[in-house]
Amino acid sequence: MDARVQLVYFVIVATIVAIMSSIIPIDLSAFATNPSYLTQYLPTNVSTPTVINLFAYNDEFVNVLGANATARQLYNLDTQLFHEAGIYNKQTNKLYVTSNWAFDLANPINITIIDLDPAANYSYTTTRYSALAEPNGGTSYFPPGSSNSSTPPRHLYADEGDFINPSALVSVDPVTGHSEKILTNYLGRNFSSINDVRQHEGTGDIWFTDADYGYYQYFRPAPTIPKQVYRFTPSTGQISVVADGFVQSNGIEFSPDFKTLYISDTGAAGGPFLGVNLTRPSTIYAYDVINSKHLANRRVFAYSDNGFPDGIHTDTQGNVWAGCGDGIHVWDKEGTLLGKIWNGVETNNFAFLPGKLLIFSNAQLWIVEGLKAVGREVCKDFGVC
Repeated sequence: MDARVQLVYFVIVATIVAIMSSIIPIDLSAFATNPSYLTQYLPTNVSTPTVINLFAYNDEFVNVLGANATARQLYNLDTQLFHEAGIYNKQTNKLYVTSNWAFDLANPINITIIDLDPAANYSYTTTRYSALAEPNGGTSYFPPGSSNSSTPPRHLYADEGDFINPSALVSVDPVTGHSEKILTNYLGRNFSSINDVRQHEGTGDIWFTDADYGYYQYFRPAPTIPKQVYRFTPSTGQISVVADGFVQSNGIEFSPDFKTLYISDTGAAGGPFLGVNLTRPSTIYAYDVINSKHLANRRVFAYSDNGFPDGIHTDTQGNVWAGCGDGIHVWDKEGTLLGKIWNGVETNNFAFLPGKLLIFSNAQLWIVEGLKAVGREVCKDFGVC
């Protein structure tokens, strides 16, 4: 274990059970002329959210979730431990989630470690890794020279940095606790605050987004580089800009065949610095991936009607899932909204497990069980296909 890794605390909170097994069909014709249509299905008091609903905006949503899908809340805390990332490690059988920024430089972002052993009942610990300053998104990671035939041995975090540490890509061994920075700059220029990251299965290249949220939340200096998307080759150090033109580039995800890249622009979310401006983007864009290296044919894929599409994942059928302002929104590969896993609160990210989905809403952790959909990375990460 890395001697610089600090175990912060261990806590188990009683599970709050709020099962909602039925999938509710939404009448889009009625919704088209009644903006308040959805309120008939919503709880009257959402100040302490414990309710989760499954809303079908399209008949296909039942086939995606599965007819026996149920959903419930696991935790509702007074601290925001469940924010981003959500990376599995097979050797430890645990899921690693970044906490939310607590507006305190003396209290950096933690890693929340959720135990997936059935006997543990989703209990968790929290820790920090020495090379991480303020981590946000993340993904499982095959370092150069490792074999892609087994499950990924390491994690890769998008570290937003702080006033001392640059924003960076940080590799972590969750078994030993060893952590190291693998990228800290773009050819000598600082990133603003790297937000989310994915590894290309075929090339091993790292694709990641850069946004201004560290600056907006007062723990990073003023930006000096545009909001761009990058491709980095860890084996050679080569780095390229692959996309620009964003207000705030945020979530990033490949289609299951790696021929399409989805990137969200959450420019409507300005944080405490600028506040919310709903005339700015809350949009997912799709790009064609050319020769596994370049992007072309940018087009609008989807626009979130509530909040901002933050963390993005795809399933093996090509459906696109995103954490938004009221839960998880699910679109098919054509951009048709299939449905929502509605919890009524800002939901930043989530993680597919075999037959399950863990949903991160900062202070709340939710689970969908009996899930038919299979996340794109479940086979690789869990070794269960």
